[in-house]
Amino acid sequence: MHPPAAPPETTRPQPADSMRRTLGALVAVLLVLLAIVGVRTATLTSRQIHVPPLRALPVDTVAVARHLAEAVRFRTISTNDASVSATPELDALHRWMELTYPKLHAALSREVIDRSSLLYTWNGSDPTLKPLLLMAHQDVVPVDPGTDAAWTHPPFDGTIAQGTVWGRGAFDDKSALVGILEAMERVVASGVTPKRTVMLAFGHNEEVLGSGAAAIADTLERRGQLPALVLDEGAAVAQHLFPGLDQPVALIGVAEKGYQTFELAAVSGGGHSSMPPRHSSVGRIARAIVALEDHPMPAHRNGASRDLLEYLAPEMPVASRAVFGNLWLFAPLVERILAGKNTTDALQRTTTAPTMVQGSAKDNVLAARATARVNFRLAPGETADDVERHIRAVVADDSITVTRVGTGRAPSAVSRTDSPEFRVLQEAVAGAYPGALVAPFMVMAGTDARNFSGRVAAVFRFVPVSLTAAEIAGAHGTDERMSVANMAHAVTFYEALVRRYAVEAK
Repeated sequence: MHPPAAPPETTRPQPADSMRRTLGALVAVLLVLLAIVGVRTATLTSRQIHVPPLRALPVDTVAVARHLAEAVRFRTISTNDASVSATPELDALHRWMELTYPKLHAALSREVIDRSSLLYTWNGSDPTLKPLLLMAHQDVVPVDPGTDAAWTHPPFDGTIAQGTVWGRGAFDDKSALVGILEAMERVVASGVTPKRTVMLAFGHNEEVLGSGAAAIADTLERRGQLPALVLDEGAAVAQHLFPGLDQPVALIGVAEKGYQTFELAAVSGGGHSSMPPRHSSVGRIARAIVALEDHPMPAHRNGASRDLLEYLAPEMPVASRAVFGNLWLFAPLVERILAGKNTTDALQRTTTAPTMVQGSAKDNVLAARATARVNFRLAPGETADDVERHIRAVVADDSITVTRVGTGRAPSAVSRTDSPEFRVLQEAVAGAYPGALVAPFMVMAGTDARNFSGRVAAVFRFVPVSLTAAEIAGAHGTDERMSVANMAHAVTFYEALVRRYAVEAK
């Protein structure tokens, strides 16, 4: 008998062969991804529109600058001190408006609402068309006590120097107030009659989240006169928003963030500072603040933030276009890029801002109770409940109490960009800023326009001025100012908007 034949040897894959196959598969996947990215990058479609150049009469910049300077001299200061009233200054501003813009006041009706807010109406010939509402506010914030000497020009002198109007309110928001009034005076003087009704709403206490604009919104809703388009202050024309993007970008605010402050409190036994505990109430609060700063709310690229990138990506250089135009692949990279600057990081998340800390009243006494207030600006889609859960999870200290301060406010609704109202804003920008790009934007601060959120579908926030870093820093700060050239652009924009959307309404 012959012994049974040995079984054939099984060939086992060698490590080198396995590695080559793995690398080959990775290369194939990479090539597919590169092909997809390349095709998507090459086929990105521009969201910009092209309109014929605007044929407008030159703006009398000397007169506009003088009028803004005169408006600045009215000390229409809003404070939370009920014993201080700005009513006399507001009344004086109203009389100045009547004298300075006589044609407007002859053609438009004017109502005083909630003591000092103003509502103007220019009736259109077609009652089936809902109105256009242009908004601005009359009030300004106070000048910080003791800082008057730091101003280049006194804050309420309304000085015109170096091609600039200087003073409190020159930017926020009397630039928009005067820009609208100047534009309307020009349109009325031209002898036209609007097809669409035009309304002007000038609140008197926006800076203290006051009642004026809310009363106007309530009045219009009660009368069945809610507008089709609301335009208020908000974003502006920005330069060098992203690397490689050299064109100016008109940022149209399609939404604004919400607002909620929380107080964190820690309690301990207090006592003499010579015998401190290992962890004091102040130390625990400090640790909680650091934890919140180190662990911000998660980033999101949806809604207004995503729209911004989708509008700008097609206009970027190829490398940037490939990244920002393929968020499905490069979202983590884009998040890190945006997080590199506080101005862009705020676009993608609910922000965390510790603003007030309080402990002992004396340096050698341990605080029996330490507190911190942290202000959150809520991105659309997130609520105060979401923020509170985030705080408790991050702080992770049951001995620290977390309490909401005030009622806060929810984020606004997001206005659509695929609407005739957004397009007419694009057209007006093209008239005032030829060559500028237009993109939707998330406004970080609050505006009077929030009172129309949920009542009007098209609520936008944009001031048609191109601001320098110094002009931005002056808002609510020292040396607030507005260039005369900016005011000319503002008048041109508002006039173009009124003519296209109200006079030439279709």
